[in-house]
Amino acid sequence: MTFTDRLARFNRRLPNRVIGGIAGRRLSPVALMVHQGRRSGRRYRTPVMPLPLRDGFLVSLPYGSGRDWVRNVLAAGGGTLQRGGRRFQLADPRLLDAQGAAPLLPAALRPVLRAAPRIRFLRLSTVGPDQQGADHARG
Repeated sequence: MTFTDRLARFNRRLPNRVIGGIAGRRLSPVALMVHQGRRSGRRYRTPVMPLPLRDGFLVSLPYGSGRDWVRNVLAAGGGTLQRGGRRFQLADPRLLDAQGAAPLLPAALRPVLRAAPRIRFLRLSTVGPDQQGADHARG
């Protein structure tokens, strides 16, 4: 088991559960990616730190693109992002490497890519208007 696997497993057990209580709510910097399990069909909520784009969101994948939530979103062709008390329906998930994501990042964040050139990103496009009241639709 690699270090990133161990770190991801630890985060899933403790910090993600704590952060999940505030993620997606108004004024929270953390969002929730709501996705459906590929095999189980169960609905999952994963804390993420999305960067808003003109036509969607860019999510860094510090644990790599092989995480279950990423594979679920790719298999389903999208998911729902709860961010800032709003809900965004997302589609067209695309994996990007650091070079592909660089033009989408603010100039101040681009030097980070030189320090972590192997980091991957997930780009998702918004579908239709966002919906209000994500804080009330938790479940």
